Amino acid sequence: MNIYTILIVALIIGKNIFDLFVERLNIKSASEKLPDEFKSHYDDKKYRKSQRYLREKTIFELYRNTFFTLLLILLIFTGAFNYIDKLAGNLGAGQVTSGLIFAGILAFSAYVADIPFSIYKTFGIEQKYGFNRTTPATFISDLLKGLIIMAILGGGLFAGIVWFFSNYGRIAWFYAWIFYVLFQIIISIIAPRIILPLFNRYEPLKKKELREAIEDFSEKQGFKIKDIYQMDGSKRSSKSNAFFTGIGRNRRVVLFDTLIEKHSVNELVAVLAHEIGHFKKKHIIKYMVVSSFFAGLMFFLLSLFITATPLFHAFGVEQASVYAGIIFFGFIYAPISVIISVLRNYISRRNEVQADFYAVKSSGQPQALISALKKLSVNNMVNLTPHPLKVKLHYSHPPVLERIKYIKDFVAAAPQTEG
Repeated sequence: MNIYTILIVALIIGKNIFDLFVERLNIKSASEKLPDEFKSHYDDKKYRKSQRYLREKTIFELYRNTFFTLLLILLIFTGAFNYIDKLAGNLGAGQVTSGLIFAGILAFSAYVADIPFSIYKTFGIEQKYGFNRTTPATFISDLLKGLIIMAILGGGLFAGIVWFFSNYGRIAWFYAWIFYVLFQIIISIIAPRIILPLFNRYEPLKKKELREAIEDFSEKQGFKIKDIYQMDGSKRSSKSNAFFTGIGRNRRVVLFDTLIEKHSVNELVAVLAHEIGHFKKKHIIKYMVVSSFFAGLMFFLLSLFITATPLFHAFGVEQASVYAGIIFFGFIYAPISVIISVLRNYISRRNEVQADFYAVKSSGQPQALISALKKLSVNNMVNLTPHPLKVKLHYSHPPVLERIKYIKDFVAAAPQTEG
């Protein structure tokens, strides 16, 4: 064992301990008393159930993360990375092919190792708390489809990055960065049409009153929507959601069938108004710019480490290679990504508040938005009182009680928005 291995293992273990610390704080932060704001939507029995769900789900994820942390350390100490690298070199022909074999073996092994955890989460925890509607057949189908998509898209992205770093020297990070950004944009365009329909059924919104209300509101806001769909989210879970897909004139609204079942027309229009707010405030474009910047930073840092001898010594690999360097860099980049996520989540939470304000002002129905937020929180058993550190690290949306307070303060400051 060398000093580099000790440093890397300490870094990996330190990250796991830090995650454990944050989650422990978050569980302890869960208020045993039902907040007054939710007394009209929650009863004490269901609220206590939501807290049990939080604890059980959190503990499960900690066990899951600890397992993969220990597995990673085992791979380092047993020299497994070096063995897989030699196998890839013997079977492959060049950096790209060898890289696909090396990354493929690791990714497939991790995918298979995670299956028992996915089974327990779906048919154990989610089933226990009344969320799961996934059948064994659907679960197996999702696993196979996910594996194929990971191989095609993940393999294609990885192969492209390896190729650039193998052929363009010091400027390779720049080309790899541009390739990555373009890849992400293309995926965002084709996913709604090709990938998502592989998992769920999309059909035109059946509820006439709701369709007319959405079309009328979007037209008044000068926001063109090509289609309004409902998705069979109930195929897998009783949890609900809604989202936009597409860009420009190809924008589509997608509502989970579970969302339609549990919310009024006014509440759904308020949710839609929030999403339109993101477009009107140009949050989507701004988010893409920020994400692209951090991706560029990541690729630049990668270029500094990708063939550094100490990196390969740390993971017990004898021969330096571009493809292995990319994989190993991903492990040591984790602490940096934590810092970046704090900033990204801060920006995202601020954008969510702005979108809420837009929804209130444009729809003139603040109570409808508040009611929708409460119902979503109750139906999905959201933690109402997360710890501030957990929020800073992981929350892309403000906690629901905070969002409701912002909305009420906004209405109080500008009562004319209640028209």
